[in-house]
Amino acid sequence: MKANNQVKDIIYVHKNPDRHYVVSYGIHFNEFAMNARKPLKNLLLIKHQYEHGAFNIHTHMEYVEKDEMKKIIDDGVQSYGDFCWIDFEEEVGVDELNGQEIAELLYMGHIKQPLNPPFYSKLNNRYAYLSHDDGWFNKVYYRDFEDFYHMLGATLSSKLSTMKSGKGLFGMKKEKPYPVIGKEVIHSFQDKLKEGMVISLEKAVLTRGKIEIPIWVIGDYYDMDEMTEDYKQIRKLPANGLLSYDRKTKSWSALLK
Repeated sequence: MKANNQVKDIIYVHKNPDRHYVVSYGIHFNEFAMNARKPLKNLLLIKHQYEHGAFNIHTHMEYVEKDEMKKIIDDGVQSYGDFCWIDFEEEVGVDELNGQEIAELLYMGHIKQPLNPPFYSKLNNRYAYLSHDDGWFNKVYYRDFEDFYHMLGATLSSKLSTMKSGKGLFGMKKEKPYPVIGKEVIHSFQDKLKEGMVISLEKAVLTRGKIEIPIWVIGDYYDMDEMTEDYKQIRKLPANGLLSYDRKTKSWSALLK
């Protein structure tokens, strides 16, 4: 599914508020986990190739406990093909899932969409995470979109910091990590997120006083080959907005066009 036309250093996000999910490209599980608003609790693995999980006899699924989370974060999940999970609070809740609910989870992992909203009071889950070639095509259901805004802002600033380390993106000496982009700044792009937008770190412009990261509205994609091809065309046009970092005040702002 994944072609060689992968574009590095861009993030594509398309938010579907009615169905409570976000489709993305360029955000990997390790970034999602490290930048979550609250630490991930336990993961019930629906589709995966992780070899160190514990086995839940009731669902015949494997799971990862929160104190083992670092292992799966470091495991290279992008090589699994499909990687799908749902978080849960206590294993006793997993043991209470009925046959219909277990069937719904298996269907969701297979089809990449749930039959019903994928939030279960027995699990008290915040997410349902469905990816193929993780980082290439990710579809995440959010109980609370504030979790998404926080994760996106934190992931962007951490990406910028790692790209710049050493002689990275801008060929400049390493600076201190950037502050997290506040969710109110990400909120400014509400309408563009609903249309589907690319945040282009590769086209970021750095001057002594600021950094400007351009944003293009590109549309609603499930096929990321198509999205990256269209992005290669649209990046020649003026951007639809900017994320701007003021190096003096160390603050982020949004500029919409």
